[in-house]
Amino acid sequence: METTTAQPHSSGTFEGHLTLGNILEAAGVDPRQVLLLRHTYTKTGLTGPDDLTPAKIMAYVREQGVNSSKFPETPPLIWLNFIAVGGNRCRFLNAYENKGEAPAERTETRRFYDLVPSLCLATFQNRLVINWSNDPVNWAKRGELGAGFRVTEIADAQALAFPGFDNLILSFSELQSVIEDSRYESWRTVLKAVQGIYLIADTKTGQLYVGKADGSERILGRWSAYAKTGHGGNVALRSLDDLDMSHRNHFQFSILRVFSPGASTMEIDAAEAHYKRALLSRQFGLNRN
Repeated sequence: METTTAQPHSSGTFEGHLTLGNILEAAGVDPRQVLLLRHTYTKTGLTGPDDLTPAKIMAYVREQGVNSSKFPETPPLIWLNFIAVGGNRCRFLNAYENKGEAPAERTETRRFYDLVPSLCLATFQNRLVINWSNDPVNWAKRGELGAGFRVTEIADAQALAFPGFDNLILSFSELQSVIEDSRYESWRTVLKAVQGIYLIADTKTGQLYVGKADGSERILGRWSAYAKTGHGGNVALRSLDDLDMSHRNHFQFSILRVFSPGASTMEIDAAEAHYKRALLSRQFGLNRN
């Protein structure tokens, strides 16, 4: 279900949103005993949805850097793990109880914690979605700070049907969800199977960028780069990002034409050049070649 504004209290007309603090309070959990951890997929950590098993998550989070400026030196009792599912939205995975550091395992650069599974918020596993703060770089948050995070959804993650290439139009935050959220697994399978010509429209200025996704990269690989960086390495898009990091939120992604995996580079290059000419994206848009 999508959350809505709370009903007014009998003593006044205050309206607010359901927060993680409300959930913790209802579960009898003191936020001061809680640490929130926001995970994203990386090549060296949790690499994808298949890694979201209790054993792999525990192995990943129990190891922390000795000199980490983001992870607390003395972490609290309960660790709540979330996975990014697009934009600032994060879905609750599970919880562990921290029994303290395991000093025998400590190295010069790494420290390890003795964690055991916890039933804290167990009824909300894979159902609770919160809106992380606007500083996702800070992936570890004390419970007192995270208590104010808004709850955006409490529902099972239902798989969504792929709408077809001709109907696919995504905002930047929607693109991030497609790349990260388990509900879009079938979409990722489709996008991984085809090469193609895609369009990025700047909905603030109306400027267009025509790009290609060929070879082994395919559309999924190319769009994953945009979801991660906001610019995918493109000169013009990077310059917009340098001026204002939030400008990426104005980008809209769609597909102009798809090609089978066996299509030649020459054929795809010709199609890309055609669309650049037809849409005037060199003269008035964001293509620089």
